[in-house]
Amino acid sequence: MQILKFGGTSVANAENMKKVVDIVLSELENDKTVLVSSAIHGATDTLIQIGKKAAAADTSYKADLEALEKEHYDIVENLQMEAFSTTLKAELGEMFDELRGICDSVFHLRESTHSTMDWIMCFGELLSTKILAAKFSSIGINCKWLDSRNFIKTYYEGGKNVVDQEITETLTAEALNGCRAKLIIIPGFVASDREGRVTTLSRGGGDYTAAIVAAATSARRLEIWTDVNGMMTADPRIVPGAMTIENISYREALELSHFGAKVIFPPTIQPVVSKGIPIIVKNTFDPHGKATRIERNPPEGRNFIKGISNSDKLALLSMEGSGMVGVPGYSSKLFEVLSANSINIILITQASSVHTMLVVISENDAEVAKKAVDERFAYEISLGKLEPLKVETGYSIISLVGDDMKNHAGASGKMFEALGREGINIRAIAQGSSERNVSAIVATEDVEKGLIAIHDEFFYESQKPLNLFIVGYGNVGRQLIDVIKENGQAINIVGICNTRNSYMCKKGVDLDKIAEVLGEKTNRRTNINDFIGDAIEMRLPNSVLVDCTSDKTLTSFYPGILSSGIGVVTCNKIGNSLDMGLYHRIRAAARGGKVPFYYDTNVGAALPILKTISLLQSSGDKVEKIEAIVSGTLNYIFSEYCNKDCKDSFETIVRRAKELGYSEPDPRTDLQGTDVLRKAIIMAREAGAEIEAEDVKIEGFLPEECLEGDVDSFFEALRKNEDYFSSLKQKAFDAGAKLRYVAQIVGNDVTIGLMTIDAAHPFYNCEGTDAAVSLSTKLYPTPIFIKGAGAGARITAEGVYGNICECR
Repeated sequence: MQILKFGGTSVANAENMKKVVDIVLSELENDKTVLVSSAIHGATDTLIQIGKKAAAADTSYKADLEALEKEHYDIVENLQMEAFSTTLKAELGEMFDELRGICDSVFHLRESTHSTMDWIMCFGELLSTKILAAKFSSIGINCKWLDSRNFIKTYYEGGKNVVDQEITETLTAEALNGCRAKLIIIPGFVASDREGRVTTLSRGGGDYTAAIVAAATSARRLEIWTDVNGMMTADPRIVPGAMTIENISYREALELSHFGAKVIFPPTIQPVVSKGIPIIVKNTFDPHGKATRIERNPPEGRNFIKGISNSDKLALLSMEGSGMVGVPGYSSKLFEVLSANSINIILITQASSVHTMLVVISENDAEVAKKAVDERFAYEISLGKLEPLKVETGYSIISLVGDDMKNHAGASGKMFEALGREGINIRAIAQGSSERNVSAIVATEDVEKGLIAIHDEFFYESQKPLNLFIVGYGNVGRQLIDVIKENGQAINIVGICNTRNSYMCKKGVDLDKIAEVLGEKTNRRTNINDFIGDAIEMRLPNSVLVDCTSDKTLTSFYPGILSSGIGVVTCNKIGNSLDMGLYHRIRAAARGGKVPFYYDTNVGAALPILKTISLLQSSGDKVEKIEAIVSGTLNYIFSEYCNKDCKDSFETIVRRAKELGYSEPDPRTDLQGTDVLRKAIIMAREAGAEIEAEDVKIEGFLPEECLEGDVDSFFEALRKNEDYFSSLKQKAFDAGAKLRYVAQIVGNDVTIGLMTIDAAHPFYNCEGTDAAVSLSTKLYPTPIFIKGAGAGARITAEGVYGNICECR
């Protein structure tokens, strides 16, 4: 025999019920089956409200009843059971008449007892299972509906209904083993006491019913069908990368459930645990998808950590005072007070000095606990031996669970390190003696970030997912998206913006729709303040802001972004070439936030120029001199112009560079060395120099006439001054050399300008848009030479992507 339990979402409507029917028909081929069902989704809550409204003399309960009745009749109609529908509707009508009579009595009495509410609530499961039974009968299945009130018995104790285990097991075994039907359908949640009064099994009652039936009949397995693919490594609503736990022990499942995992409720599965019956948690809406098997001794998996769970809305009770030191009994008195007020203790920690004790309870119980404890210890408080109970709300528990944690050193350390990296403060820590779980108390606002960080630490050890916020969707930004599409495993673009539009989605932006979203016409401009604020507010771990702009304002935000725990990858040269104050603030913020700041594409696109300088400096060497060709535009212009076969004028070549998109719209920006200036400052600073822009000597070569007027006037001036440019070229040729625009850095002395390069110089053959750097160091006998493509959107995007990958 096998037991299949379906939750409320699985039977929420006719379409879902049809899925249940298909699943059960498939399972019937394997074994005799018992189907236990919850009420249709939301019905129990509706019934509770109906009962409360009736007791409060609120006549709207009648309309609610009519709506609930119609909802069930609609399901019957949509299930298309032909002749069975008429009979079923009549039966359901009688049940609703009975329910209406109960509610009318409550309305007139203005009172609803615990027993009456149980009676009202039980109709949800009775109605849903009657519909299911009729549907199976209509398709020729030999099924039998059994009333669980006849064999699941309870008694009232401690303010709740408690199952009478011995008599229930006997009656259940007799009822089910004596039934010859291939399919037995039972309402979950519903029971009765020894006097025959209707009772219910409270939270998780449907699962509890299924577990009781499974244990009483020694079933082969218990399947719990819900709306998720089994138990997950974390809450998938919070952690996008959460995965199905395929195999887990009873103990691990109970630990996860105790600390917040909602798939199963710990007390409800105890009957099958004691009998060693496996539980399989499946998804009604993905019946062939992944599922979780819960059993006594599951097969060993690759990961000794099975999952991470959280429990929110907790309060911390802190009891402290010098009078506690060396005096026994304070703990027991505290626990007695809480127990007397039916307050459940979730977690306990105590300082080794015995001066303080911290107890974690539900926020809902905090006010009662404060009053009761202060009253109990009023005398000690009046003497100053104890402080009044301190209550703090807004906390949550994050728990790491795994049976085999005790055999793996460092699990706790990795958990706390992951939280620490994200700047999450741990308020308290507890570990069970079984070493099956480690729990940390954190502020509720940090839970989402903490869960993702810990999950990444244990389930993505080789490649932690990165959450990107991309600013800029121009040439480099577009190419970067293409590179990520081609290579971007474990990269989640959470936000992206251009000057007009911005878009954010915590689960990840659809890369194929970025152009469409950002291309929408709008009269507004993106507020970069809001974009960055939203990124910080999300508090996602492994977050990186990627700057694909040349915007000066954005670079001023770098320190704040880095301090908040978000890394920065930038191809924007401005931040690293402005004043030294900002330069140092950026790096201090990165250190303080413990996040990366990568900018290798500031000089030479994807060439490892800055990285090489940094490695040399950090290894104990000293870069004593740098010579660099770092403007692809200027190198193109002068390599073309100084080609011995060139017949074109300087003006023609500059115009061509503009047409090819190599230069700025106004080529004077390039020819005056503005771009080279920034890059030279960055290289000098990387080599240890403390310099500002005004410290750099720029040797201009353009005649004054070329600096005046608009762009057209500029080109006309170039044409008029061809003899001047030609003379510069000829002078170089006469010396057996070429002209190149070079930055020279020696310590704090930085000079940029035209340089005559002879055939012996490594720059002599640097052609086209290539970049080249020569590094003379203290330890290397000959200069280190780096040369290659140093410009272009695609190459820059590749370099940016490389820096992004380094952020893991």
